[in-house]
Amino acid sequence: MTTFSDSFDRPDGTDLGLDWIEVSGDWSIVSGQLSPGAASGTIINRAAVAMATSDHYAQASIVATTSASQGVWCRGNMTDGLTSGYLWRNDGTEWTLFVVDGGGFTSLGSYVAAAAPGDVARVQAVGSAITGFVNGTARVSVVNTTVSTGLTVGIRSESVGAVRYDNFTAADIVPGVVGSASGTFGGLSGIATGTRRVTGAASGALGGLAGAASGARRVLGAAVGALAGLSGNATGRRTVVGTATMTGGALHGSATGTRAVTGSATGQFGGLDTVTATSDREPAPAQGSWYGLLDILQEGAQLYREDRERMPTACEDCGEPLRTGPRGDLYCPFDGSIWGPGPTRLGQVGVSSGRW
Repeated sequence: MTTFSDSFDRPDGTDLGLDWIEVSGDWSIVSGQLSPGAASGTIINRAAVAMATSDHYAQASIVATTSASQGVWCRGNMTDGLTSGYLWRNDGTEWTLFVVDGGGFTSLGSYVAAAAPGDVARVQAVGSAITGFVNGTARVSVVNTTVSTGLTVGIRSESVGAVRYDNFTAADIVPGVVGSASGTFGGLSGIATGTRRVTGAASGALGGLAGAASGARRVLGAAVGALAGLSGNATGRRTVVGTATMTGGALHGSATGTRAVTGSATGQFGGLDTVTATSDREPAPAQGSWYGLLDILQEGAQLYREDRERMPTACEDCGEPLRTGPRGDLYCPFDGSIWGPGPTRLGQVGVSSGRW
């Protein structure tokens, strides 16, 4: 992994030092900041050090600006010019993300806003995911496969005296989850936290990918999922009996339980080692033909009990809505039938019923 940074806190002068290659134009240090000069035209400055991989970012602070072309680039080629790579540039009215291929510039998207003093411009390439940031907020994010390799980073700017840069940084982006991660496996829930390579949080979203899993209980078989470089699988019987594993970088997590889910669940999220997970569901019944028949019989018995306890709302003979008599009995105002739970005919309104 390669990192590079320069705060330009050096005496004024036109020699930037061994860390930079002035591809074009005459760059200089003025009052501890990088100046592109005032010769007009677009010029290029690149870091002498190469990134270790093609997945990296480059960023710089714009401490003074005017309506002129200015920006940072990454995944550049190793020649003296910028003939391939990705450029994040402001022209005084908007930020535009360009792909540079064979020396030609093609816009991939834009964000309308003029550059302002204090803005931090960042361009990032991870695989085919290319993103332009302003002050830490992604403003243009696209998928582009035009330039898949390139190890150089730098600044491209119009040579205008009113423009100044500071605090240039660049680094490789190492896959991994930074922050906290949580996962659910069957009836078990697990959370893993840590501080190794952590720069954010993941909860159902890993590296910009969002995923959800759902299903019915008592599903037999195996499930396998893959999210970009992340992969996971779960196998078992009953609700989940067996093991469930998930990987998401270098974080390790495990979950065990003895109720709804019996077995263990493990996960990897970046470089974090996990904790435990518990379940609060009741055990699912075992599977098989006899158990299935028992389920059907139990369900039928429950429906019968519920039907026997149901109070009627209408006469079973004529469908007339029942009324409540002076002693709380439900009766049919049409034929005088008295009804109880079930529904069951209890008698008839009159002397013979012995009720009223």
